[in-house]
Amino acid sequence: MDKVRVGIIGVGYLGVQHARILSYLEEAELKGVADIDFKKAVNIGNRHGVQYFHNYKDMLDEIDAAIVATPTSDHFSIGMKLLSAGKSVLVEKPITETVEQAEQLVSKSKKSGLVLQAGHLERFNPAVEALENLIKEPRFIEVQRLGSFSARSLDIDVVLDLMIHDLDIILALIKDEVKSIRSSGIHVLSEKIDIANARLEFKSGCVATLTASRVHQGKVRKLRIFEPTSCYTIDYIDQDVKVFPLNGRQTDIKSLKIQKEEPLKKELKNFIRCIRDGKTRKVSGEEALRALKLAYSVLHEIEA
Repeated sequence: MDKVRVGIIGVGYLGVQHARILSYLEEAELKGVADIDFKKAVNIGNRHGVQYFHNYKDMLDEIDAAIVATPTSDHFSIGMKLLSAGKSVLVEKPITETVEQAEQLVSKSKKSGLVLQAGHLERFNPAVEALENLIKEPRFIEVQRLGSFSARSLDIDVVLDLMIHDLDIILALIKDEVKSIRSSGIHVLSEKIDIANARLEFKSGCVATLTASRVHQGKVRKLRIFEPTSCYTIDYIDQDVKVFPLNGRQTDIKSLKIQKEEPLKKELKNFIRCIRDGKTRKVSGEEALRALKLAYSVLHEIEA
């Protein structure tokens, strides 16, 4: 197969990053960008020497696949139109506004045989990937995802904005069913929930506690996983993994060798490879749907 022709719909912060990487990936050809803010489309299109559009439908004949980096409220309608037009889709997280919409999108992609993936970026963090084959018997998981206030993503709660990354990672690592959920959250600077905490208990007995905040001073992205004999700590930002033995011998602390790479680049290469191979790897629409269902379960507990 020749280079996969890709278009980007929405060139806000994330769309701009997608354009930057797609402009030099050998396996892909950036064919165009579209945004309802036409000035943004013109600016990014000219920056990379590609066509720019006000209406994404005008570039459908030029592309094989599309990145949907619009506000969440548009994910479903655009995703369905793209799949109906025979285009594979990578949609930013959360995959859709509602579980029902995500189910329809997943069903559509299965019937069409097209690739549908979601932008759960942290799954491609080399530090997370390093743990995938190491975790055998998780007993306790602790996650902190904290960031300063930003005007981006205020159309959704912090659970769908930030915590969903870690819910997706935990589901990928644990591969177990959630038995019970307890959660709480508060509004601070927006009309949505800005700080949330959740406690998940799995059927195996493993417990996970997650804290997400978008009103924190500074940026924290950390995860700890306790097994019977070891504790693994991940710093998502530094792409660093340390292994602590639980026998009290601090001299045995190890740092895993991580080949650092930009997660977004890995995500896009994975998407292109899936299109070329005709099969979906991570993060599939089904996985994104599962994470969305769990996120809404957390939100329902907060609202109860």
